[in-house]
Amino acid sequence: MAKKNNKQKKLKLPLAYKPLGFALGWASGALAGIAFRKTWMAIRNEEDAPDALDRERGWGEILLAAAVQGALFAVARSLADRTGAKAIERKTGVWPVADQGGRD
Repeated sequence: MAKKNNKQKKLKLPLAYKPLGFALGWASGALAGIAFRKTWMAIRNEEDAPDALDRERGWGEILLAAAVQGALFAVARSLADRTGAKAIERKTGVWPVADQGGRD
């Protein structure tokens, strides 16, 4: 009977984790945005990072900004995903994602 109950938990957890994952993803995105603005200020001493369509900026600045921003968002997303999954596992004893593949 315990195996059946554990099997039911495994089937329900991915759906139950979705709202938590969404909230954690949103929060991590907001924090990554703040971290990027502070990081860009430290790197270039500018408040606004270049946009890809900014005519006045060169390729180097635009690609540097994109790389830094992408790295920070990826780290924040991974941190949020892993933290949320570990918290669910601690509370329930079951990993919240059914398959072993990643999100991407």
